[in-house]
Amino acid sequence: MTQPMRTALLVLADGSVFEGEAIGAELPVASGEVVFHTGMSGYQEVLTDPSYAGQIITFTTPHIGNYGVTQHDNEAARVHARGVIMRDLARRRSNWRSQEPLEVFLRARNVSGIVGIDTRRLTRILRDSGAMLGAFGSADESTLREALAKEKGTAGRNLVAQVSTVTPYDVKNTARKGVKPFHVVAYDYGIKTTILRCLSEIADVHVVPAKTSAADVLARKPDGVFLSNGPGDPEMVLGAPDNLRAVIAAGVPLFGICLGHQLLSLALGGKTFKLPFGHHGANHPVREIATGRVEITSQNHNFCVDAESLGGAVRVTHINLNDHTNEGMVVNDARAFSVQYHPEAGPGPHDSRYLFARFAELMQGAK
Repeated sequence: MTQPMRTALLVLADGSVFEGEAIGAELPVASGEVVFHTGMSGYQEVLTDPSYAGQIITFTTPHIGNYGVTQHDNEAARVHARGVIMRDLARRRSNWRSQEPLEVFLRARNVSGIVGIDTRRLTRILRDSGAMLGAFGSADESTLREALAKEKGTAGRNLVAQVSTVTPYDVKNTARKGVKPFHVVAYDYGIKTTILRCLSEIADVHVVPAKTSAADVLARKPDGVFLSNGPGDPEMVLGAPDNLRAVIAAGVPLFGICLGHQLLSLALGGKTFKLPFGHHGANHPVREIATGRVEITSQNHNFCVDAESLGGAVRVTHINLNDHTNEGMVVNDARAFSVQYHPEAGPGPHDSRYLFARFAELMQGAK
């Protein structure tokens, strides 16, 4: 049954106002940091990526929802994003895997959205001025502006505490019988389901909360330690750099991605900074320096590593071809490496999945 139209407004911190139609949960107000995502598909994986905690996602692709939603594609048990902005929401889904329409999915998870606005204009504003705070909903403009004034954004906040698991859990190895799996401890800073699927192809995985001490991790005698993706400001994940320094000192192979990459740099004495509008999409070109090979990567982050601040502690391995920012590094005199992007690519191309095999080779060499 078609839901009646509900008029909604989007208000940005620069004073811009957009008028559209409310979809999803009937929440009068939603606020957060507005960013744009450039992927042409994978909206369900994007919405359920914990790295979007505290943010409102603008899809630059104008037609969203046309293939519906399936439970198999969830990257987390719930949606951590504050809301979603679209040009058009498909009223009819067409895909053999679809289990429900996107709007039903949003309502069931208490997530609201706004459609019918000029997302090209909105993206230009965010591209030129940078990601900014916004509020949207069916409330009047003055109410939305009040909510906007109270919004804190993502900088200077520990959003990892909102998305990390509370209790440890295990993911069993799925490799063929007769092949002894590695034992990996994965720090959950906002880990995605597809990452665990990739790791489980080479290892038995023990997932631990973000605040788990290095002593507890090392007590399990892991073959390797994995640092996951996650949301927000890396400098606010207090205690993580100390834990990672202890893991590196113990000589345990370590592989970090996204937020894990940033936390590893902090552990080595480096610095991070906030990008103007971040990298959010499934089509970011990255060059591996050693081979010259270009990978099309899936990315979702607002902060970046200042490679120069690391001095001689690392060797830079990957560079973003759009803005030449750091995308990967190997730690000198240690069994540790990391990349800024999402090698599991949920969603996105699988160009970078070789990195999981590289992690396995590193663990095998340590043995």
